[in-house]
Amino acid sequence: MNHPEPAGTKTVGKHLGLALVVISAAQLMIVLDSTIVNVALPTIHRDLHFSNANLEWLITAYSLTFGGLLLFGGRIGDLYGKRRMFMTGIAVFAVSSLLCGLAQSDIWLIITRGFQGIGGAIVAPTALALIATNFAEGKERNRAMAVYAAMSGGGGALGLLLGGILTDLVSWRWIFIVNVPIGALVLLLAPRALNEAETTSGRLDLPGALTVTSGMLALVYGLSNAASHSWGSLATVVPLTVAVVLLVSFVFIESKSAEPLMPIDIFKNRNRSGTYAMMLCIITGLFSMFYFMTQFLQNILGWSPLKTGVGFLPMTLGIVVAAAIASQLVGKIGIRVPLLIGHGAAVVGLVWLSRLTTSSSYADMLGPLLIISLGMGLAFVPLTLTAVSGVRADEAGLASALLNTTQQVGGALGLAILATVAIDATKSKMQSLAALTHGHLTRAATAVATTHGYTTAFEFGAGIALVGFVISLLAIRAPRLPIRAENDLDTRGAETSTS
Repeated sequence: MNHPEPAGTKTVGKHLGLALVVISAAQLMIVLDSTIVNVALPTIHRDLHFSNANLEWLITAYSLTFGGLLLFGGRIGDLYGKRRMFMTGIAVFAVSSLLCGLAQSDIWLIITRGFQGIGGAIVAPTALALIATNFAEGKERNRAMAVYAAMSGGGGALGLLLGGILTDLVSWRWIFIVNVPIGALVLLLAPRALNEAETTSGRLDLPGALTVTSGMLALVYGLSNAASHSWGSLATVVPLTVAVVLLVSFVFIESKSAEPLMPIDIFKNRNRSGTYAMMLCIITGLFSMFYFMTQFLQNILGWSPLKTGVGFLPMTLGIVVAAAIASQLVGKIGIRVPLLIGHGAAVVGLVWLSRLTTSSSYADMLGPLLIISLGMGLAFVPLTLTAVSGVRADEAGLASALLNTTQQVGGALGLAILATVAIDATKSKMQSLAALTHGHLTRAATAVATTHGYTTAFEFGAGIALVGFVISLLAIRAPRLPIRAENDLDTRGAETSTS
């Protein structure tokens, strides 16, 4: 095992352009799988004879393993080598993707989706950590983070586009198989493009890893169940109770451990702690938007999967452009202004979407989608930079894993809460319409009730995003300068993260 280099030592990649391509391709592949399946769900439902109860597990099996193992994935990268574990995760993800594409039954596909999540949980934190260790802090890292944030933010929308194209023109199986050649190329180029970062000596905190992983799995499982059951059902209450017990146990174990999986003092940095809270809020409010908009376009407006995917293309481009702008802004005016504008735009866009009706046209949706893409691009760059700025090199994987964990937990939380809100609002609207028509609901009335459920979810999502806006006002105290380690409150990180 390698030992940490002396404080102040720089680790710079061999070929920065190629390194950015490798890391971005890996991140895009991982993020795509969070949404690419959504558009193909009806086709997969028919081909593999899924039950309605099992169908949702195509989404939750991935998020369960991904969200639950992210901290573990970040820590093993710190202990055993970020590049080594990055490549291991890519291999697991690519093989699992191939098995998904070859699936002959619903159980087969659900299990292999879970293994995809395991690979993703290793790749995501190590990919972000490799940026922090291969690119010097300042302009180079800001540019790299902008590309990474564009992949993270735009990958979800791009997944809807690719899912529609592949499902309509080829086969749903190719939404998984396409990962195989990408993964193989990343594995081929990674040793040539990326330096292996320094590792930390020590042992893996197994009690901490087991409690936090099990706790996260129970939390995401309980939140996912709330969407299909109720918040008061045993299927929801029991796993959430177990999650609370396990996560409290994890905090206790970490506070007493000599070599903790997650040093508690990483949260002493006010900016970093605020960043995690803001990411949780904005993802909770926005993640399920893709789900509801996809359902609205196909179930209400009757769009095909391909047309639905194309409809999200302007949003994808908007995120990429906004992320590029944000990377320039943070170097000139700091992170605070882009954060405020980004969160504010997300709130405005979601409120605007809540005004959709069954007679809305695509033009009615384009405005709010572009506003939301602006918000995502502007917010994700400074959030990502702040999360890893000033941390020690041996904790870079942990810091990035925590950021990715908040994204996954936020997505599961948002889908659970907002799906429950949408279902309740739809049922309530149906009851009121049925009372007016003496129990007879036409197809048009059902569409009105369903749309009311979607728009109510958008309103609640806007409220959650607004909480993130308030946190950005109260928590972030960054100077109007480029983010640099010497300006960070974590002085330990400043010893090794100098530009």
